[in-house]
Amino acid sequence: RCQKKRNHFPIIALVFFLLIVASIFYSELSIQQIQETESKDDRKGTDHDHQPSAPLNRTLRNGPPVILDRFSTCKSTVKYSGRKPRWVVDTPEIDGRRGSVEQCDVFSGKWVVDNTSYPLYNGSGCPYMSDQLACQKHGRLDLGYQYWRWQPNNCNLKRWNVTEMWEKLRGKRLMFVGDSLNRGQWISMLCLLQSVIPAEKKSITPNAPLTIFRAEEYNATVEFLWAPLLVESNSDDPVNHRLDARIMRPDSVLKHASQWEHADILVFNSYLWWRQGPVKLLWSNEENGVCEEIDGLGGMELAMEAWANWVSSNVDPMKKQVFFVTMGREWEPGNEGNCYNEKTPIEDEGYWGSGSDLPTMRMVDKVLSRLGSKVSVLNITQLSEYRKDGHPSIYRKFWETLSPEMLAKPTSYSDCTHWCLPGVPDVWNELLFHFL
Repeated sequence: RCQKKRNHFPIIALVFFLLIVASIFYSELSIQQIQETESKDDRKGTDHDHQPSAPLNRTLRNGPPVILDRFSTCKSTVKYSGRKPRWVVDTPEIDGRRGSVEQCDVFSGKWVVDNTSYPLYNGSGCPYMSDQLACQKHGRLDLGYQYWRWQPNNCNLKRWNVTEMWEKLRGKRLMFVGDSLNRGQWISMLCLLQSVIPAEKKSITPNAPLTIFRAEEYNATVEFLWAPLLVESNSDDPVNHRLDARIMRPDSVLKHASQWEHADILVFNSYLWWRQGPVKLLWSNEENGVCEEIDGLGGMELAMEAWANWVSSNVDPMKKQVFFVTMGREWEPGNEGNCYNEKTPIEDEGYWGSGSDLPTMRMVDKVLSRLGSKVSVLNITQLSEYRKDGHPSIYRKFWETLSPEMLAKPTSYSDCTHWCLPGVPDVWNELLFHFL
């Protein structure tokens, strides 16, 4: 009997072995099928990127809304209904916002010539410089715009110290979030910081909307997240965002917040993109693809409230520092002037230019005041207004071909929105350094 039992062991072992082989074969086949499916999906995505004429319906009836992108459309558009989400915002703390309550108002002052300390870096020596901001590289010969220092009226602004700044950032993530003006401030910060980091210990990793500069010896990153409307929108592609119709979700910052929530120091801005006409609202729970149309100021207020609700619900000022940069100067041809051939700042300390949209400023102040000390305000509006000489004007790279008519009239293609580097954004970062 024992002999018979022993004779069954090879058969059982063989069956067991065959089962294992079959299981491995099935698993390999399943993995191969998954990889083939993913490959097909990738190819479809690539093809889709080159077919803007076939927009997709981006609204689902069941489940969460699909993320907006540049192919998203509205099935129809109606007037804004006045709808507003119910946000929960904490009661502001006494004394209001950091950066606004110090004994000295560092945002009131004047520009003084300082050709000893400034510029704070050599533009040609910064490998991260943008062709849109490198004015000297693109032919600007009058370099006086690089030698101005901001001097508060009744105190001194803390002088820039690159080593001290890196110590403030040690083990932390500093992230700029916003539009091309905030990207300019981020590039300024990289140029201010990068020179003391050895080449083998620094790196920059572009990753679609999020770009990360890393300094190994400080275990720190300085990042930029493209989010021009703060809330989710169809303009969130950092390259292909010039669209005829801008669509946003006025009740959702979740897409962007999933990126910025892990940063230790956040610097936000929002202004420029709200001055480009009406915007369409596609609420998160809209099932039929119907958009509402609202003016730029109304849209900005909805977006600011959504952002403020996130700050109120998620920011502990003892663990995370949040800054909001107010609007900078925007010159518009046909108003009171143009920045072309401007070489000196405005000296009238009471000056407010046409770029200062007072209703927008009041709205932003109202929203920020509800957040108390959870947000510090970098109030760069008026000090930037003085610097009509600080814009790229015609001294930048143009990706589009300029017509003979435009070339004959430089004011018609002068960039009076962005800022030359080295220049005004360096002072914005000195203010940031002052408050960190």
